[in-house]
Amino acid sequence: MRILVLGAGALGGYFGGRLAEAGADVTFLVRPRRNEEIAKNGLAIQSPAGNFNGPVRTVSADALGADYDAALFTCKAYDLAGAIEAIRPAMGPDTRVLPVLNGIRHLETLDAAFGKARVLGGTAQIGATLMPGGAIRHMSSFHLLAFGERVPAQANFCGHLARLMEPAKFDARHSPHIMQDMWNKFVMIAVVAGMTTLMRGSIGDIVAARDGAALIGAALRESAAVAAAAGYGQDAQALAGLEAWLTEKGSTFSSSMLRDIEKKGAIEADHIVGDMLARAEAAKHPAPMLRTIYAALQTYQARRQREGW
Repeated sequence: MRILVLGAGALGGYFGGRLAEAGADVTFLVRPRRNEEIAKNGLAIQSPAGNFNGPVRTVSADALGADYDAALFTCKAYDLAGAIEAIRPAMGPDTRVLPVLNGIRHLETLDAAFGKARVLGGTAQIGATLMPGGAIRHMSSFHLLAFGERVPAQANFCGHLARLMEPAKFDARHSPHIMQDMWNKFVMIAVVAGMTTLMRGSIGDIVAARDGAALIGAALRESAAVAAAAGYGQDAQALAGLEAWLTEKGSTFSSSMLRDIEKKGAIEADHIVGDMLARAEAAKHPAPMLRTIYAALQTYQARRQREGW
């Protein structure tokens, strides 16, 4: 099976690099600058699970051909339209797309571009960042890549993909309930990204505030209600466990969106919090915390555009 990984940043570089390390046939679609870094230094991963530094196969957009079995989509949501056009030359008649973007909304866009039968469900859970110089730093104890079929005809392909990933140094899971998994993460990331950016601190920093834990709980209940209205609710025990993790005293866990803001970068505000709020409003669920968070993120985006960051 030939795998094309869109990009070699923190997410694509980590999971694609681990697959290449395990001997899989992996090619990275990269821009010229990233190609130069990899050609000079190899693909470098620094991780508690073991470091990796080695040569990997890369390709530029103008040299891309339609001879891949799967395309791993790891772009940010605001780059989705460009990523779709970049990947079109690689899409043969049987190529499947495995997107691991945050949220849910991207599925509609990918289905429209390639057809639902070719778009798998997927989600990733990892704390990783791309360091200056191009090394990928894995900062968490977890590194999960879950995927699964959205239509029954994709099941056989997902089974082959699971066997391919078995030797790799990350947790790969072929999930029979991938849409539930994606919604579970959507709820979690809306709260984590939303609250850490609103408060400009880690979970532990927020909990140290008088009303921090209560506000996190309110944001969680709003997001969980949206998931339940869509048919992907979690039971009381699962939600209690999630709330306990989200309000752990002293936790240094934060969000990549906060790191992006601290670097004055682009953010996935519309795709994560904005979409969750839109779904809450469509379901007629009150969502004052989501409204507040989204307004704060839109304010940041307006300032970033005004000041040319």
